[in-house]
Amino acid sequence: MEKACNSHYHNQSLLLLPLFLSLLVAGLAYPTQDEQSQIISRFQQYLQINTTQPSPDYQSSTQFLLSQANSLSLESQVIEFVKGKPVILLKWPGSDLSLPSILLNSHTDVVPFEPSKWTHPPLGAYIDEGGNIFGRGSQDMKSVGMQYLEAIRRLKLSGFQPKRSLYLSFVPDEEIGGYDGAKKLAYSDVFKDMNVEIVLDEGLPSTDENYRLFYAEMAPWWLVIKSNGAPGHGAKLYDNSAMENLLKSIESIRRFRASQFDLLKAGLKSKGDVISVNMVFLKAGTPSPTGFVMNLQPSEAEAGFDIRAPPTADIESLEKRIEEEWAPASRNMTFEFKQKVTPHDDLGRPLITATDDSNPWWTLIEEAINKANGKIGKPEILSGATDARYFRQLGLTAIGFSPMTNTPFLLHDHNEFLNKAEYFKGINVYESIIEAYTSYIPPGRDGVSRDEL
Repeated sequence: MEKACNSHYHNQSLLLLPLFLSLLVAGLAYPTQDEQSQIISRFQQYLQINTTQPSPDYQSSTQFLLSQANSLSLESQVIEFVKGKPVILLKWPGSDLSLPSILLNSHTDVVPFEPSKWTHPPLGAYIDEGGNIFGRGSQDMKSVGMQYLEAIRRLKLSGFQPKRSLYLSFVPDEEIGGYDGAKKLAYSDVFKDMNVEIVLDEGLPSTDENYRLFYAEMAPWWLVIKSNGAPGHGAKLYDNSAMENLLKSIESIRRFRASQFDLLKAGLKSKGDVISVNMVFLKAGTPSPTGFVMNLQPSEAEAGFDIRAPPTADIESLEKRIEEEWAPASRNMTFEFKQKVTPHDDLGRPLITATDDSNPWWTLIEEAINKANGKIGKPEILSGATDARYFRQLGLTAIGFSPMTNTPFLLHDHNEFLNKAEYFKGINVYESIIEAYTSYIPPGRDGVSRDEL
């Protein structure tokens, strides 16, 4: 294990000064030097557990998380909806069990990495002289899971008692679709018994001073188009070859992509309002010992596309375009989806969480972030896919949020890191959010309103 050198403590203290000032403004005590070291050490331990797909060390991560739960006197259970893929549920019981509960979700698994492309070992949790903590999962999303726990630790030390029960879920397979973790949890009897009303899940880092809040996300469609045609000599000109038919489809898709991109570049639509289409592979040709046979036109060709559809998209129109323009049977084309996520809930409504006054949970999180001296940008639709979609499909309020400002976007990238100061600020923000969420009583209930809390 590689650790930061103590000779850099003075510089790191200066970096943490803005955090301490923000805590004072919020009326909170900042952690002592010893507490800071313990907080960072726990984060490092979690980062150093190898939960890389496709073979995560679930045993070690489960033992670690259960030990954290035990140290906080949280109730815990481990559920395997699919053998070998543990879902860890922690609970901080509220004083009023008739109130719906809160769920803070995170995933334990991380994506693979190329060690040779990293400045520091991807599983080393090394801290450089600038206070940057390097490690796979430092942004996506072991930081968030640990920040939940550290915020609870601070609240318990302060004597705070939640009115609503608070659940934490650590799911095993978000990076490969979440089918055996969050999805099965969301549709389980266990989840029904939890009586959850609001779910917080992951978001994205911000490169400026404003935190990013996500109220929806793009639905991934992984489309594979296949073309068939008669093989022929490489010098022969004839219609309906496999390559010709596929190229016609690629050109049609390229024009559609350009039309969507033009709307984005012109500022007429935001990233969350356009359908993105990107070709991710092209497979064709007849292999030979030296490469490919150059005088033979192949009888088959295929291409793969990553399509992301916003919840406001006209899905029927897109499906019709694929069937009639991009892969028409009249050109010997077929298609299949490797993944096709619906952007609508189980009642056919767009998977969108309200961001106005009709949704008290959105108002509460904005107020809590502001109380913690944070700033918030414009509500966004997340371009990727997270486990939050499974909870939105049930009609639940779900908000994507990862408390990282002034941080480069390094999810799934080389040299992923999070600065210590940002990590501490995130704990402070979650402390404020958890306090606000678990204390909330709807107006009119027992004569208590949110303004009186």
